[in-house]
Amino acid sequence: MAETPVKELFATYLALPPADLRDFLFTGKPLIFKVGSAQLLGEFRLQENRLVIELAHIDGGGEGALPTIAVLAEKYAKQNNLMGVEWVVHAINCANPNLKLRRVLERRGFQIKDVPGLGEAFYLTGHWR
Repeated sequence: MAETPVKELFATYLALPPADLRDFLFTGKPLIFKVGSAQLLGEFRLQENRLVIELAHIDGGGEGALPTIAVLAEKYAKQNNLMGVEWVVHAINCANPNLKLRRVLERRGFQIKDVPGLGEAFYLTGHWR
C-alpha cells in the first residue's frame, strides 16, 4: 500500500469539521504520529487563544518534520482566529541528541528557556494580529 504524502494527509485533517479535528488533536494526552520519516511524540493544546505544540520525542529526522508541522500549525491557528503558535521542544537533554535538529531549531529562532511547569526546552512563540 502506498503511503499518503504528509502535506496531503495534513490537508485532509485541516479539512475536517472543527469539532472532529479538536476531538482528534486536543485530547489532553500525548500523541504518537509520523511526519515523513520522523516519528514524533507530542501534544497539541489550545491555551489562552493560541495553539501550543509540545514535542517530547523525535526519532528519525525531525529536522524535516518541523517545517511541515509549522506551516500546518500556522494555517490552523489563523483559520481558527488564534493569536499565535507556541512551541516547546524537549530536545535539550536527549541520550542521543540530533545535532541537525538542534541547528534547525536555532536557525528558526528557538531559544533554550525554562518553561514554567515543563522545565528546560527549546521554546518559540509566534504571534500575529
